[in-house]
Amino acid sequence: MAARNGAPPAKLPMSGPEICKPFVGPLTVTKKAFGLSVGDYNVTDASGAVVLRVKGEFFSSRRRRVVLDADGRLLLTMRGKAFSFHSSWEVFRGGSTNGSNLLFTVKRSSVIQLNASLDIFLAANRAEKVCDFKIKGSYFNRSCAFYHGTTNIMIAQMNRQFVLLGKDSCTVTIIPNVDHAFITSLVVILDEINQ
Repeated sequence: MAARNGAPPAKLPMSGPEICKPFVGPLTVTKKAFGLSVGDYNVTDASGAVVLRVKGEFFSSRRRRVVLDADGRLLLTMRGKAFSFHSSWEVFRGGSTNGSNLLFTVKRSSVIQLNASLDIFLAANRAEKVCDFKIKGSYFNRSCAFYHGTTNIMIAQMNRQFVLLGKDSCTVTIIPNVDHAFITSLVVILDEINQ
């Protein structure tokens, strides 16, 4: 997959430059559907090696999730905002939920939607008039595209794979130099918002 109509955006090392690969990265995101834990996902590469993990908290009023690398290093913390009409989520660097570590906010483009449409605003974009990234597509078919801003430059694409033995999987193809943890967090938030 290549970026459409223009050069891809600059590197997005939100979780560290080692998470940005210089090649197209097909990943499989698998959600554990059953069990005591809520919001657990494994992210594997084309060889089946785990590259990222997402862990959820069973007893969490704020729907907190964390993204870990293969060695268990905490990269990102995701937190659903309470009482949000747009189902907003905030994503922070590392394990902090302090405003100084806020990386970006994700929210529905509108309160009522027939298809998936999420707007992503980087922390520096406080006015939130124009989104920095956008997700559009069909969540229920797991067919969504991730775009740079309001352009048609695609940075990642998600397609449903299968539901088997209590595991729901999708394939995500990411263009070079885009942070895999960033895209993984967006896939998880998209899933959480549409539950």
